[in-house]
Amino acid sequence: MLHITDLSFRHGERVLFDRAGTAFSDGWKVGLVGRNGAGKSTLLKLIQGQLEADSGTINLMGRTRIGSVPQDPPGGDISVLDAVLAADVERTALLAEAETSQDGLRLADIHMRLDEIDAASAPSRAASILNGLGFDNDKLSRPCGEFSGGWRMRVALAGTLFSDPDLLILDEPSNHLDLEAMLWLTDHLQRFRNTLLMVSHDRDLLNDVCDHIVHIENEKLVAYTGNYDFFERTRAERMANDAAQQAKIAAQRKHMQAFVDRFKAKASKARQAQSRMKMIEKLGPVVSVPIDEKVSFNFPSPDLLASPIETLDQVSVGYPSGPLVLRGLDLRIDMEDRIALLGQNGNGKSTFIRLISQRLEPREGKVKKTPKLRVGYFSQDQEESLDFEATPFDHMAIALGAGTPEPKIRAQLGRFGFSRDRANLKVGVLSGGEKTRLLLALATRTAPHMLLLDEPTNHLDMDARESLIEAINDFEGAVVLVSHDTHLVKMVADQLWLVAGGTVKPFEGDIDEYQAKLLRERSSRPAKEGKGKKDKKQKAASQAPTAVAVERPKRGPLKRALEEAEKTIARLTRERTELEAKLADPATWSGPPAVAAGLQKEKIRLERDLAHAEHEWLAAQEALEAA
Repeated sequence: MLHITDLSFRHGERVLFDRAGTAFSDGWKVGLVGRNGAGKSTLLKLIQGQLEADSGTINLMGRTRIGSVPQDPPGGDISVLDAVLAADVERTALLAEAETSQDGLRLADIHMRLDEIDAASAPSRAASILNGLGFDNDKLSRPCGEFSGGWRMRVALAGTLFSDPDLLILDEPSNHLDLEAMLWLTDHLQRFRNTLLMVSHDRDLLNDVCDHIVHIENEKLVAYTGNYDFFERTRAERMANDAAQQAKIAAQRKHMQAFVDRFKAKASKARQAQSRMKMIEKLGPVVSVPIDEKVSFNFPSPDLLASPIETLDQVSVGYPSGPLVLRGLDLRIDMEDRIALLGQNGNGKSTFIRLISQRLEPREGKVKKTPKLRVGYFSQDQEESLDFEATPFDHMAIALGAGTPEPKIRAQLGRFGFSRDRANLKVGVLSGGEKTRLLLALATRTAPHMLLLDEPTNHLDMDARESLIEAINDFEGAVVLVSHDTHLVKMVADQLWLVAGGTVKPFEGDIDEYQAKLLRERSSRPAKEGKGKKDKKQKAASQAPTAVAVERPKRGPLKRALEEAEKTIARLTRERTELEAKLADPATWSGPPAVAAGLQKEKIRLERDLAHAEHEWLAAQEALEAA
């Protein structure tokens, strides 16, 4: 579907791609990964024709329709639902032409095409996507201009998904989404039948969706089969093999050079020495295997306090002149707690964070804090308060106060990967990941006892996220976390608190159980609706028995469809179990790499087919109950 050949591109003086090439087949789900600044977003723009390459070609098959999320989200008076419907350009144009055309034959063609693209069901399909991304039915008719930038970006994402392009391009789609919306997006992308090219630093999203990974490395595009975990293992093995090969060449070179140095002056050995010199030239220079420089995080250690450091006793909280958002909070936070807040956006997670960070006073009840408690607060929204003309050093000097010695300022910045040179650059030229690291450095400058992190992984690459996980686990204070990154939550949280129904309560279970709970709730909603429809039909049946007699035969095909879906799920589950057993066998990994790669690819395909089969089963169940 997509072929990239000998691609070269410079950004200013910096070379991003040098004769790079790769190819994608139709239906692949490709994750594009690499360090921040490697050129991921640039490559997406080159593919879409928004930038022109210095040399090389990018060829797309046929009349490929490309869909990507626009940088400017919809706003103004257009409703949320209409904004998403407008993303289907063909449908919008046909409907507009049908309103004005006076040509009977043309009108017939228009309505035939509208029927072919299933235009009648478009509003329900668009509403379903919006519901999955967190918009309830009441929000669908509201103007886009009433929503924040994050919610309008969700509308833009919904429009792109609704347009159902041949090549779907997504650049960090998890930004602006909560964990619940991420779960829906993962399921939607798993069932997407066309080609997907996605830039993401969310490990779980790349693992659950992608069947190929393209890594930007040394100005080249290196393709791997399998998901992100398989890519990491394969790349580590390749680098180890390369290092071993280079060590072997270096040893050979050293041995032959020693012979040359010893005998080149002897006439009897001159010919052999000359021969070895030619062999050394053929070996070529010793090439060092590149090792990515990893940015480390290091939170300063606070002095220890007795637990609990903060308690909430029947607290209710809301914003001034507004209704209560959370009620009856009865909680405690201890030193070394690792708490992740769960719940949909709008349920009150940010309100809770503001409450425990002393940014919002309780309306009722008492919040008790240890007198010496220091709280560090991080939020991506704080980026707006940064002075883009000032340097990280300037920001830290102001935050630490006048008279703070320069070594102390630079030491705090150094904890988050800022060298002297990077600390002296203007904030406006820093990458998104560097701005995030600066905000984390500012949030922890006082060695807080409790650290509040609201979506700390946005703009951080994979290595930086792993460094953040290590820093949180090593931190000696308490951490309260809000994140859509399930991998981060799994690795650091020992408690889950659910923000829902106007309160905050501990969730008994882990993040996998919470996701399973969400899936059960989502699958039960159509069933409940179907049950309501069934009750109405039964009531109508008592008044019109002949109508029931007409409807009853239709249940037979629906029941058979449900049975077929159940058989398919059972077969795919059995195949997946057998495949997992093969992948768990050490002999599989000691054999040819192509065999293991093929099994991994087959497992990804089975997971996708199983998700699709479960969706078909749910639809059949709903249709049967409705009948």
